[in-house]
Amino acid sequence: MVKTAVEIAAAVRAKELDPVQVTQEALDRIAAADGVVGAFRRVRVQEALAEAAAVAERADLAELPLAGVPVAVKDVTAVEGEYASWGSRAGSSKVSTEDGEIARRLRAAGAVIVGLTRVPELCIWPSSDDPDGTARNPRNPSYAAGGSSGGSAAAVAAGLVPIAHGTDGMGSIRLPSAMCGIVGLKPGKDVVRMPGETGWFGLSTHGPMTTTVADAAVLMSVLAEQPDLADLADPKSSRIALSTQVPLTRAPLPRAFSRAVARAGELFRAAGHTVAPGTPRYLLGAIGGSVARWGAGPAEQAADFELAALQPRTRTHIRLGRLLASRVRESTRERWLEQTEAFFSEHDVLVTPMLASLPLKARKWHESSWIANALPSVRVAGFAGLWNLAGYPAMSVPVGVHPSGIPACVQLVAAPGGEALLLGLAAQLEAANPWPRTTGS
Repeated sequence: MVKTAVEIAAAVRAKELDPVQVTQEALDRIAAADGVVGAFRRVRVQEALAEAAAVAERADLAELPLAGVPVAVKDVTAVEGEYASWGSRAGSSKVSTEDGEIARRLRAAGAVIVGLTRVPELCIWPSSDDPDGTARNPRNPSYAAGGSSGGSAAAVAAGLVPIAHGTDGMGSIRLPSAMCGIVGLKPGKDVVRMPGETGWFGLSTHGPMTTTVADAAVLMSVLAEQPDLADLADPKSSRIALSTQVPLTRAPLPRAFSRAVARAGELFRAAGHTVAPGTPRYLLGAIGGSVARWGAGPAEQAADFELAALQPRTRTHIRLGRLLASRVRESTRERWLEQTEAFFSEHDVLVTPMLASLPLKARKWHESSWIANALPSVRVAGFAGLWNLAGYPAMSVPVGVHPSGIPACVQLVAAPGGEALLLGLAAQLEAANPWPRTTGS
């Protein structure tokens, strides 16, 4: 089994493992499996080996939290010598002459960037496929790995790398993490500060995707430049609300997903927390405001792309997004925050299913129409996007499994500043109810 990031970094710091060897083993796994998994748009073979050799020579090796750890980076951020495609052939392929903030923080922590992971065009959809390949779910390859951080989720769940970077605008870390059975954390608004990024009018943020909670905590601490987040501690006795009501639609859930919420409640109760049913007052306007940003954000970004070269589904989304731009109002978010603040004055954490339906099947979704993509996208993401609009931290944690082999994961949501609480609670779930870290484990 692939070592965790925490294990690798500890062994490299102690000079018990050679970063070049660790990187070569990751590259070998990618070469052997990614033809099926489809996680990577670009694998940085020679560059990664050179980076690993440089890590081994660093004077501060003993202090690096991610010393020698192979990491996959979502194909949306600047990496020196690479270009970020955003899943599209319509953008510029001019390579970056320097690292962006995410790559800089990862390298400063000692990580080795082995590749850029596959995303859907402009990160709009919950299936990461493009004309060159499809990111498949390692738990059941007939299903997609999700999106938009689907390549990152597939790379981690398949054991190709121990950790990966993702971004989450409407669930894009949490949804693929849930589909692939790994840990995914969307931090709260402005926890990962990125100067100059608008992130779909404030919806999107960067976060970790890992197989263990300890790895998520370390990677979160690096991305946020908050070292204290790496220190997992037993959480305080918390008031935990359980809800399986799909926001507004009350659509039926797969039974395994509602059972996962009940199971999480049992485990939390046994750990000494107060657990009871509880559902926020979901607002139609908040859902509309989230959808408006989902359209208007990519429409704004598309100014840097050749419109005619975008996929047909994306062009339609851009046109609709321009129409929806007038509905992006701060007042919508403020009304939703009034409801969330009232709910979290009486509860510390909300537990819901992470997925509202089974994932999309793995196929060439980029060849289908906008409506064929949009309907299943909205259906599967019912529990996710409202917490982007609120700017609250939310986390996907494996608990059970659906008969299809797709994991049954729960979403943990806390008020702003609750990242450490979520990580602590997730660690309790992990200790009481361990999950298979990777396929075959």
